[in-house]
Amino acid sequence: MIAVELFKLVRRLRTWLTIGLICALPLVVAIFIAVTHLAPPPGQGSAFLSAVLNEGQLYPAAALALVLPVFLPVAVAVVAGESIAGEASAGTLRYLLARPVGRTRLLVAKLVAVTTFTLIAVIAVAVTSYAAGVLILGPSRAAAVGVAPGTSGAIAPGAGGAPTAGLQSGAAITSLSGAPLTFLELIERVLGAMAFITVSMLGVAAIALFLSTLTDSALGAALGALAALVASEVLVTLGAASAVQPYLPTRYWLAWIDFFRQPIFWPDIQRGFAIQAVYVLVFLAAGWANFATKDVTT
Repeated sequence: MIAVELFKLVRRLRTWLTIGLICALPLVVAIFIAVTHLAPPPGQGSAFLSAVLNEGQLYPAAALALVLPVFLPVAVAVVAGESIAGEASAGTLRYLLARPVGRTRLLVAKLVAVTTFTLIAVIAVAVTSYAAGVLILGPSRAAAVGVAPGTSGAIAPGAGGAPTAGLQSGAAITSLSGAPLTFLELIERVLGAMAFITVSMLGVAAIALFLSTLTDSALGAALGALAALVASEVLVTLGAASAVQPYLPTRYWLAWIDFFRQPIFWPDIQRGFAIQAVYVLVFLAAGWANFATKDVTT
């Protein structure tokens, strides 16, 4: 059943169009920045955009910050909201369950498909934006000259007075704390940010999947999940809601930025993972409980 759902996911043109559109936004932004050589001042605009003119290798982080607030949650909510409700509205849910397919097995297969979509989308954004950052914006200027930040600027000679190749892999990217990051450290932190964002989107998927078991309208399930996220964002910015803010699903969405500090600032990252784990477990359990006892007539 899982293989069937994955096959349905990858063969749908809509899947790849959605991922393509998500990746297109960072690409367009990179082109505008490269052409105009204008980026938002530090502290304004999306995270990391103020640094990408000099640090093109940081563009995956800027791209993830661009797609996270709206585009990625909408895509995940639509895919997850369609999981059960879409089958019901198309009249295929009853026939799926008429075959010897348990409801728990079907729900797990749908969850695996949504998780796979989320992973593909996040990986696609990171890979395409890294290529855009290096090819369009250019690599780190320090890396381009073979000098790590904090050095005197002299190029160490190798054999015959040529620059040593090892300098190209030196600390050439500046962290949010101002300390240098090696290329390997950058990759590790991008992977950490991708994992955090994927888990955050699974929280969205769990809410949408739960709502998908309550209604036969895929659009209704997706809009319900998005309404919950919008309400969470409003409460996060509302001082009167400070008592509930630590428990809201979007409260720690941007905590992945702390991966790019030196050293990594873990408290909010750990809280973000924990709160998303709670939302995933609670809403998946609620969705399973409802779907397992639901009278399916369509």
